[in-house]
Parts: sequence; C-alpha cells; structure tokens
Amino acid sequence: MRIITLIENTVYKKNLLAEHGLSFLIDIDNRKILFDTGQSGAFIHNAQQLGINLQEVDTLVLSHGHYDHTGGLYAFLALNSKAKVYCKQELFYKKFNKFGEFIGTEYNIDLLKDRVVYVSEKLQLAKGLWIMPNTTIYDNKDSSVGYLKIDKGNGPEQDHFPDELFIAITRKDELSIISSCSHLGITNIVETALATFNLPLGFIVGGFHIKDCGAEHYAMIFDYLNKVSPKQIGVCHCTGIEKYEEMKQKCKAKVFYNSTGHQLNM
Repeated sequence: MRIITLIENTVYKKNLLAEHGLSFLIDIDNRKILFDTGQSGAFIHNAQQLGINLQEVDTLVLSHGHYDHTGGLYAFLALNSKAKVYCKQELFYKKFNKFGEFIGTEYNIDLLKDRVVYVSEKLQLAKGLWIMPNTTIYDNKDSSVGYLKIDKGNGPEQDHFPDELFIAITRKDELSIISSCSHLGITNIVETALATFNLPLGFIVGGFHIKDCGAEHYAMIFDYLNKVSPKQIGVCHCTGIEKYEEMKQKCKAKVFYNSTGHQLNM
C-alpha cells in the first residue's frame, strides 16, 4: 500500500503545484482510492507529473464539504467516468466562514447523478481500509466548532461538522489513520478509531486544524499523542508549519511534514 499526497499547501518537488487544499491517492491491493480533491483541479496536474492515471481511480472519498477539499470534485468527475463518490449526506449543506462567504460545495446534479454513495456507518472499502463517518467527541476542547456556519435549510447556524469523516487502515496488526482536516479534533478521531479497532497505532497523517489553537489546547494534543504513541505522524495543510516544528521537537513519535508529492509506503 502507498499513500501519495497529490496536493497540499506546500511543495518542494519540481513541476508540482501547491494550494491551500488537500488530496491523497491511496493505492491499496490494486485499488486506487482518491481522498479529497483539493481546492481546484491542480491535483490532476500533479497526478500527471507523478505518473498517476486518475482515470484508473475507482473510488473517491470526500472528507467534508469545504471548498479546499472538494474544489476539484467536478474536474475529477469530468475526467473519470467510473468512480463512485463516497461522502456523508450533510456534505452538500451550504457552508460559510465567519465573514458570511460561501465555502461549501455546490451540488451538480448532472455530474453527480448515480455516482454518490452516502455513508452513515463505518464501511470497508478494501481489505483493511475503512470509511469512518462517526467521530465520538471525547473532549469538546479539541474541536474547531465555533465561528464557521452551516445552513441545513433553515438559515445559518453554528457548524458542528456533521459531514466530516476519516479513513482508518488496519493492516499488519496496526491501526493507521488519515484525517483530512480534523474539525472534530484529532484526539477525538484517534480515540474513536482506537475504541473501534483496539490495535496499536502505526501512522497518523493529515491536517490537524491546530494552526491557530491556543497553548493549552496544543499542550493537550501533545500529551495525548505521546500517550497513544503512534509510530509516525505526518502533518500538513491546516496543522501549520509552526505547529509542525514544535510537534517535531516535543512528540515521541517520528514526525514529518507531508508536503505535496510525498509518498508513504506501508
């Protein structure tokens, strides 16, 4: 199995593009699973540069409905005519930032017709690879619930991220986690996965949404990660470069920055 970061906020490799967004390709047992599509179609350019044929992708999983994770959705669907789109039904609710600007995902009935699979319970996509649509909130302090808004049809209200999901991987008697933005809290996500599978942790990769969190919140995350002891932590996107540097110094696990083009083999 390999996990390739098709796009992220940073890039250090020649001929690749970066943007505020995130997209992974998971190549597992001859299946190709795309997890998010970044802010635009730029991830398609990167895939081509990396020798990846996105027409071979059989499944697209969307982590939640923000534009920086779904902005390339329709560019991908125009390119790939076979992949089913797995997401939570709440993904297409309207989303707004603190300024009232739309940051969600429009529903294009022509391109999405007969291709969307709504997920409400844990679902195995491939051997040892699970969509996890339900995160238990063990600690309310570790979430970004607050200034973002959602409109379910009755006007804007506080967004509690009912559309967010993550991916769990159970292979070689280890549990690994890919979380795209962790609005519900990376500690809550990891604890949910551990409670479900009861396996030692391998790697945790993704955006932790802690770029602007306070010192107390950040210390709590450090303590938790050191307690559960994953082998590797790959941070990116909404984690923040500064937080990555501190995490690299303070976490017991091997910590790396998961920039555009990075490949993780398992």
